[in-house]
Amino acid sequence: MRGGADLMTPGLAHGPPFPAKAIKGAVVAIASYENPSVPMVVGECEINVASLETVRGTKGHAVKGLHWQGDEIWSWSQTNKSGAEPPGHLGGWFEDHDIENSEFLAAQEGVESLNVEDAEEDGDDGGVPVNGLQGKRAEEPYTETFEEVTTEKKQWTTQDIDQAFRNAFLYAMHNAREVRKGEPNHGIEFPIQQSLFMSNHILPYLPVFTADDGAALQLKKTSWKNVKKFIKALDKEALLKSKERNGGETVVIDVNFDDPSVADFAPFRLPKKEAAAANGTSDEVASHSDSSMGQSLRRLQLLKPKEKIHTLFATSNADPRALYLPTELKPIVTAYIDSESLISSTNKRLVTLNPLLANAVFDSSSSQDKDILAKGSVPRDTLMERITSSCCSPHYVILRNNESRESLKPKAGTPPSIKITLETRTGNKTATKVSGLEAYYVSPAVLAEELQKTCASSTSVGQLVGSSPKTPVMEIMVQGPQKDAVIKALEKRGIRKEWVEVVDKTKKKKK
Repeated sequence: MRGGADLMTPGLAHGPPFPAKAIKGAVVAIASYENPSVPMVVGECEINVASLETVRGTKGHAVKGLHWQGDEIWSWSQTNKSGAEPPGHLGGWFEDHDIENSEFLAAQEGVESLNVEDAEEDGDDGGVPVNGLQGKRAEEPYTETFEEVTTEKKQWTTQDIDQAFRNAFLYAMHNAREVRKGEPNHGIEFPIQQSLFMSNHILPYLPVFTADDGAALQLKKTSWKNVKKFIKALDKEALLKSKERNGGETVVIDVNFDDPSVADFAPFRLPKKEAAAANGTSDEVASHSDSSMGQSLRRLQLLKPKEKIHTLFATSNADPRALYLPTELKPIVTAYIDSESLISSTNKRLVTLNPLLANAVFDSSSSQDKDILAKGSVPRDTLMERITSSCCSPHYVILRNNESRESLKPKAGTPPSIKITLETRTGNKTATKVSGLEAYYVSPAVLAEELQKTCASSTSVGQLVGSSPKTPVMEIMVQGPQKDAVIKALEKRGIRKEWVEVVDKTKKKKK
């Protein structure tokens, strides 16, 4: 259940009788046999648990899980640290003398007395068969496979990963079969290319609840290693039909929706975002789960005048300590020029230098400065360019939607760019790295999940080398040359192309 599965009625313990308040719609806490005083899951009763007289032989859901140890709320943190481990005991919640006077110990002893050898004598080999990976049927609660998934670092075996990918396919086809009953091929258009097969019908149905799950549930870590062999394995089970096109690409041309593994498949709980993706397009899902989708951004460069030109602001009664747009500085400088009668009588475009402008704006460190000082005048546009570039400190704000620049505190420096880097990694494989997203209100983790589906490729998120631990900058890495896909995803989030810097390290240098 710490992986998000619901509590089934046969799994209820410590009763009957059950607490009188455990009625339909009530919010309840669920603990384990090992630590009955420590709630591990918060859920909502889907039936009137208090009225149950027996749980043996019953079926169906009893409690819907809402929050559990290790879910997104538990793991959320501005410092990228997940929630602490729960205590071993909570006093006053479930006292030992209550346990001794209940049927709880009897149930616990019954669990502990189970012998694996007994199952072997009954002829049930147990486990997941290597050949075939037979799926569970509706009468075998599928959620049992995932109830033991925890957000602690699970040691995923190759067999576990194979099973997860096969179950993802079964879930996708079962979902299409149930949701689109009246449509031809249940709404699926054939043939399905390998990339679309993965992005639309496999990845959204993987039980990725934590970053560790995401790192483990990669196709390259299955026994098949690639999508072509994965499709061939499903074809061999007669779950689908595939065909190899010219060029070596394998496509799916049909699915056996009537196979019992598909028809009787018992869906399991998915992360909320993935569950939504199962019934909508990726853009629709992102618009609901990603607050940056469709946002409007404005990037403003502001200038803070240095003390040496503060006198220029007295004429306009402007605050020399305020921040200004370049267009706002121009009338202030013009007002000073007019008040000092510095416009050349022979050429209205020239400004005569007085001691303040000569000393504050031009320092004679360059040949251009020496030439201007020797002439005693400067073009108006040159004077403005020099004031904005040399006599002011740069600041910036990035405004989102209807925000005003007064609502945000400007940051010193020039506006950052989002950096896309293409580089060659081991062998001849290309990887695409993306960093600098945080300043534009884009979550690296959310964008990485979208790119994983869009590009049908593995992604990872890690701290950018050299970034401050106090304010870390995260970097996305996507397998393959995915520059265009990244830029398209950024444009949907209001980010302009001129705000993106692309560095291609895969091109060979000319000798």
